[in-house]
Amino acid sequence: MSKQKGKKVKLPLKLRLAAWWEGYDPEELRSRLAARMPEEPTAPAKEKPKKEAAPIPQDRSELDPWDADTINIAQYIWGEGFCGPGGPEYIVALSKLLALSPEMSMLEIGAGLGGRARVLADKFGVWMTGFEENDMMVAKGRELSKMAGMEKKAEIVKYDPSVHEGFLRNFDRALAKESLYTIQDKSKIIGQVEEKLKPGGLFLITDYVLSSEAVVGKESYGEWKVGERYNPYPILTSDYEEILKSKRLQVRVSEDISDQYITMINQAWAGADKVAAKLAKEEDGARLIQVLMKEAEYWTRRKKMLESGDLRLWRFVANKKDSGPGMMSDW
Repeated sequence: MSKQKGKKVKLPLKLRLAAWWEGYDPEELRSRLAARMPEEPTAPAKEKPKKEAAPIPQDRSELDPWDADTINIAQYIWGEGFCGPGGPEYIVALSKLLALSPEMSMLEIGAGLGGRARVLADKFGVWMTGFEENDMMVAKGRELSKMAGMEKKAEIVKYDPSVHEGFLRNFDRALAKESLYTIQDKSKIIGQVEEKLKPGGLFLITDYVLSSEAVVGKESYGEWKVGERYNPYPILTSDYEEILKSKRLQVRVSEDISDQYITMINQAWAGADKVAAKLAKEEDGARLIQVLMKEAEYWTRRKKMLESGDLRLWRFVANKKDSGPGMMSDW
């Protein structure tokens, strides 16, 4: 057996990004390159003391996945005010079924940096209140809303979904874009939204769902779960629909939008090498590039789960039933 087989080969950043973009595993590419290198005489390796593997954190509530560098890198990839797929044009198109107007108010769960809230407030005149659990996100989101002169029109509010007891006022519309899958008690938060949603109001949800119950037993699912920023609790599409119905919300739209989502991920990361070149010119470029690579690995895992079909990105649009005596069809 070749002595080179276990040799660690350092891949240039551009090659690692290219491997990700083309769908190859960087580690596999690294091993292939090592196998092609000429053998070198090596002294007997000294046995190093074995390091114990770090325990996988079951509760990541005390870890902050959104430090200042990660937020900045995310905006380089997704655009100012955004930390994931779906920029201004996508958000406007996604929300057209909501028939938004300047007379309306809208609640958003998982507002992030407030990019969606500002886009919708600017495009449709709707009054947005975005609820976000991460302190860094809230601070940066408020700063961006202030810079845009939209402190009141696109307000970002701090909340903790694990102890949240309800919203204080009524809303005409509600939005939750890939934010409910990290909340274990979805029935509770959806019920809190329904409670403050005006009769006839609409609730738009896009979220990660499981394609089958068997997925949770797969090794790939475990790897994805461990690599997520927050503990994920995805459920089946049918379970989602049952929760909505149990909270007197009528499901009007239920569709798989995974293919479009994967395309947006690919398009955004296609320019990652340009981002890396820009970061390399900065004083702490090496450190920032490491943050960029960490983000690339994060989205690689998620994209693989979506492409395999084990994880899907689903869109729901539900409306609150009008108040008053229930009809037989409601029972």
